[in-house]
Amino acid sequence: MQQTLPHFRTPPTQGIKYIGSKLKLIPQVLELVKKVNAKTILDGFAGTTRVSQALAKLGYNVICNDVAPWSEVFATCYLCNTKPRETYQPLIDHLNAVPPADGWFTEHYGGHANGGNAIQADGLKKPWQLHNTRKLDAIRQEIETLNLDSVDKAVALTSLMLALDRVDSTLGHFSAYLKDWAPRAYKDLVLEVPEVFTSEGNHQVHQSDIFDLVPRVSVDLAYFDPPYGSNNEKMPPSRVRYAAYYHLWKSIVLFDKPTLFGKAKRREDTSDPLAASVFEEFRTNSTGHFIAVEAIAKLIRETQARWILLSYSSGGRATAQQLNEVMQSNGKLLDVLELNYKKNVMAGMKWTDEWINDAETPNREFLFLLEKN
Repeated sequence: MQQTLPHFRTPPTQGIKYIGSKLKLIPQVLELVKKVNAKTILDGFAGTTRVSQALAKLGYNVICNDVAPWSEVFATCYLCNTKPRETYQPLIDHLNAVPPADGWFTEHYGGHANGGNAIQADGLKKPWQLHNTRKLDAIRQEIETLNLDSVDKAVALTSLMLALDRVDSTLGHFSAYLKDWAPRAYKDLVLEVPEVFTSEGNHQVHQSDIFDLVPRVSVDLAYFDPPYGSNNEKMPPSRVRYAAYYHLWKSIVLFDKPTLFGKAKRREDTSDPLAASVFEEFRTNSTGHFIAVEAIAKLIRETQARWILLSYSSGGRATAQQLNEVMQSNGKLLDVLELNYKKNVMAGMKWTDEWINDAETPNREFLFLLEKN
């Protein structure tokens, strides 16, 4: 029987466009966290850090982690801030006043308006128009020149990324760009002070491989939202990895002017052989088990937490059956929620084999609340 959770007030959060964003899941994540008496929470695959932001605002102690350097910047900006928001206004005003300049980003990612056509003379589409990449080049150099402390620099970089996200010409990632300029691309790049806040929690920020981190931290509850790959046995593993989707944020944060390749001018270190995640690997191993599901099993076993909250897709009946076995062998399922984005309805469900054997809707998203053995 399906039943609707009681209304839960969700704290506002801030972030960029992100395919893996759990913005719509935050109320359900918070509701399940509320069911247990957790005080310290690990957000193991934080992404844009929206879940970590919400948890911090509600008074939890948050350990925020992601392998992406831009995620670490967001986390530092929002979780490590100790100043009133208005304190940063002079810094943002200063950056907005920096004169535009041609630089590395303009060379590779800036395009002429061309009457609405984003395809340039070199035959490539670009994510931003020239007037905005010239601002990007100047502002990014100024951030480096100012020699800011870690939190101030994170606030400045977060402000820059949020501003760039408002004037891009993409579908929300940087693996391909639009043929015709998006209307927002004509707007001017203007930085604003991020919606920073102060919280009482004792937060930590990490940029670690999750398997390196979990032996070193102990928490009440761990929330895991691993990246997903292709679950179609007839198809190869995901052609574009999460690291590749957001390579430009990495370049902006590191400011390292890396070697590029391909039409989207991706960073060489985001190529599949270098940037693949085991959680995106949906081939089976020699024992017939999905490699991604085996990784989840290992993660649950090695995590030092009483409760695990896992966000995952059913991924077809084979994957669902294996995931069911992983859950049952590692603890007691306290709750399972199915999220139906199409109808924007979230419902509770009993743990039966009904969903496992449902081949009609193979890509349903679930939240599993597990109490470890």
